[in-house]
Amino acid sequence: MQATAYICLVIATLCWGGNSVAGKLALGHISPMMLTFLRWFLAVAMIAAISVPQLRKDWPVVRKNLPLLLFYGVIGYTLFNAMLYSAVQYTTAINVAIEQAGIPMLIFLLNFMFFRTGISLAQCLGFGMTLIGVALTAAHGDLATLLQLSLNRGDGLMLIAIAAYSVYTIFLRWKPPLDWRTLMAVPALGAMLTSLPLLLWEAGRGAAQWPDQAGWVITLYTAIFPSLVAQILYIKGVVAIGANRAGLFINLVPVFGTLLSVALIGERLQSFHVIALVLTLGGIAIAEKGRPKASSPTVPASPVD
Repeated sequence: MQATAYICLVIATLCWGGNSVAGKLALGHISPMMLTFLRWFLAVAMIAAISVPQLRKDWPVVRKNLPLLLFYGVIGYTLFNAMLYSAVQYTTAINVAIEQAGIPMLIFLLNFMFFRTGISLAQCLGFGMTLIGVALTAAHGDLATLLQLSLNRGDGLMLIAIAAYSVYTIFLRWKPPLDWRTLMAVPALGAMLTSLPLLLWEAGRGAAQWPDQAGWVITLYTAIFPSLVAQILYIKGVVAIGANRAGLFINLVPVFGTLLSVALIGERLQSFHVIALVLTLGGIAIAEKGRPKASSPTVPASPVD
């Protein structure tokens, strides 16, 4: 079960690493709120095509938990992605990569504050190693450059994104027992509906940009992989091993983002990329090995079918 959870979380973070690259590639091809809306519009259409019979079957449970399921879509899907796609217009990739590493730390903090979830010394050490790996990746091997960073509007938007996804992860502890198709369809619908006002706001400012051919490719990628595949696998991982442990894997996102930039954009792979990946994976392994013995998932241990 744990091995399956690890595989799910690694694939999910790989998809999200691609989302970071997609956000950068989208500049000039599609506006942020247009991308957010079309991404979830397509995701809803795809998941609805295979889930309508299951939705009817699950409707009694959905109706009882509708506010929670829509909340998942609003905060974990719409708010996080809208803030991320907007942030890359104002701040550097270095800042965004480092700031995303704050998600696991905030998950740890919230779990301790509200649920007194135990944290071992090995987990703290593992978290520190992954943070160094992320910083090394973001700083392109020169940690001294981190001292020269300045904060701006984009960094503020990323802080909102970080808080949103951390709260989403914590709230997965109350996930109702639903088929995975239903569990994706309802939050995705909530994400689509709540991204529409953001698109109208963007259009009212004259900043909306309809996707060109490259924009449609980017939109289709984000609709399939970060929106559907990654979310399903992340939920599986959180259900299996808990929010604290699963959240630590998020530090793989900027590492995978860098490696995908090498593969897709043609950036050169350098030694610090490899070192960063080893640190990140090693930190996760240490945190897993040294987790508190009484550690248990922070969400009901029922599989996402």
